[in-house]
Amino acid sequence: MTGSPDEALIVNGVPWFDTDGRPVNAHGACIVEEGGAYYLFGEYRSDDFNAFIGFSCYSSTDLVTWKFERIVLPQQPGGLLGPDRLGERVKVMRCPSTGRFMMYMHTDDRTHTDAWIGLASCDSIAGEYTFHGALPFEGAPLPGWDMGTFQDADGTGYLLLHEGDVFRLSDDYTHAEEKVVSGVAEGGESPAMLTHDGTYFLLFSNKTSWERNDNYYLSAPAITGPWTSRGLLAPAGSLTFNSQCTFVLDLRLDGAVVHLYMGDRWSFPRQGSAATYVWQPLTVDGDTLTLGSYLPSWSPRTGAPADLAGRAAPLAFRSNRAGNAAEAVFTGHRVAVVGDSDERGGYGRVEILDGERGQVLHSLLVDFYSKAPDHGLRYVSPPLPAGRKVVRVTATGTYPEWFDKARHRYGALDAFVTTTEVIDLG
Repeated sequence: MTGSPDEALIVNGVPWFDTDGRPVNAHGACIVEEGGAYYLFGEYRSDDFNAFIGFSCYSSTDLVTWKFERIVLPQQPGGLLGPDRLGERVKVMRCPSTGRFMMYMHTDDRTHTDAWIGLASCDSIAGEYTFHGALPFEGAPLPGWDMGTFQDADGTGYLLLHEGDVFRLSDDYTHAEEKVVSGVAEGGESPAMLTHDGTYFLLFSNKTSWERNDNYYLSAPAITGPWTSRGLLAPAGSLTFNSQCTFVLDLRLDGAVVHLYMGDRWSFPRQGSAATYVWQPLTVDGDTLTLGSYLPSWSPRTGAPADLAGRAAPLAFRSNRAGNAAEAVFTGHRVAVVGDSDERGGYGRVEILDGERGQVLHSLLVDFYSKAPDHGLRYVSPPLPAGRKVVRVTATGTYPEWFDKARHRYGALDAFVTTTEVIDLG
């Protein structure tokens, strides 16, 4: 199926741009539906350092066109979210009993040795949230790092933690009231939950630092269990289509509920510009949950796969030498770049130039690395002025690389940038 030029499609694994043309910067995210709009909350990341800047909020009516609202919780003067601290995995729920919007997050120091679950709140969904410190449990601050949240149909709120612990929140969502599940996913992180026809599902990734891995899930007839391991979400070796789960959103399409898997493609250290997103419909059959076949692009209006419509032209380029570049001419308002990512891929810079004056209209760093090889869309531009333009792809000679706390190395083995074609999207 080919989408019409004006059809709003979710395009996976490429940078997304907000209505101001800036990258959508909201990682480890969640979505809250409120007042006929979707609100995306996430970590506002930097390319320069791994520390808490703030949590961002974007709004959309179609899950594709995102408007930046504000940094809803900025760095604090001190304390758990003060300078040189971490703030991750932000999740927001509207408390039914109070009407307030409650925010939860992992707070830590930069050595990951001072981990606590934090709490903030606000009267309006996109206002500036007030940070309250650590979430209490049994009169003491609750420790924890990777976390998620889940709101059941009756309004009960739950906090999901690494290793498979689940806490029921108080009626006003201000503290954890009861630990209802303990340790059902040893070694699991980045938890997410959904329910379908009376069955509950818990999603986790394995611990591989910023690297992607084969995420897995469990199911149970009730949140309290018993929980049964069910296997992988996606085909083995696909590394969950090169992503890590962060949240599941219930979409209502033609009277039916479609569960939307939301995942991150981290890109350390260039998280602010080069990290991307993988959002895919989940398929549920009894106690089986799967991502099925990977959808490079699809319509959130229908839930069906749809290709970007345009005219393709070759752009055969492969180089790991800094400064080597390839160009192609196009005339449409948007352009896409198709290429390969693999273990030897690095960072490339994609630039859009005015075809007459040579002025740079847009420039972004793009990640061509993935541990599981992939051929497909690497970049789709924001809307551009009319007229003749040039898309230029340049090898930077740099690549993603990082080390975990045990000094194990992760990341690319080289700095190749590989493209095969461009698509003039008209």
